[in-house]
Amino acid sequence: MSAGQAQVLVAGELRFLLRPRCRIGPVLVRCDGTSTLGHVVQSLGVPLTEVGGLAVNGAAAPTTYRPQDGDVVQVSPVRRPQPPAAAGFLLDVHLGTLARRLRLLGVDTAYSTQADDDALVEQANAGQRLLLTQDRGLLCRRMLRAGAYVCGARPDDQLADVLDRFAPPLSPWTRCPACNGPLAAVSKASVDPLLRPGTRRTYRDFSRCRDCGKVYWRGAHAARLDAIVRAATAAATATTRR
Repeated sequence: MSAGQAQVLVAGELRFLLRPRCRIGPVLVRCDGTSTLGHVVQSLGVPLTEVGGLAVNGAAAPTTYRPQDGDVVQVSPVRRPQPPAAAGFLLDVHLGTLARRLRLLGVDTAYSTQADDDALVEQANAGQRLLLTQDRGLLCRRMLRAGAYVCGARPDDQLADVLDRFAPPLSPWTRCPACNGPLAAVSKASVDPLLRPGTRRTYRDFSRCRDCGKVYWRGAHAARLDAIVRAATAAATATTRR
């Protein structure tokens, strides 16, 4: 190791977050005497929201530590399940399908297609929500109080990752997938004017969102949604038993 450098050992679970130039071989960083350990780790592409522990030369170290020449830094992932330090979740614009699935499972999930990055951080902090995103830069914002990176390109994989990491309590069929409001069972007569003739003839049981008024029934997509709920419930049970 050359003078004025520290070696950073990133756990295998986190290496996919590293910038491409850092993913092969040992990661060497220049020690400038000013940059903190937290800044160094995030500059490599790993948001601190994904870090469960930092160690320097085998001893635990805070994010404020300034790496010295010859240091060996170890970066460990968060331990799972990780209790979310927030009242609920807030998802960015790219995770709309995940938002609807979390709501299907009864998980308090806010989502907006209009909010920019600044608004997302402000909304997450004001509502004491944990921000879920695949934008590493957003997670590195100093003002953000709680956030997490969502792994996976497919909604099924994203949902599995969130359930495995946070193990939120599930209460399927209790939230509106459209707006996150609470659902309540209603009589067919009370929503009859809102139904199409085919729906009116075919279905008997209905629920309605108390916030947006949207009406739900077990329609053509019921089997697919049931499968999502069954898989999520089984995964949640397995996580709690670990």
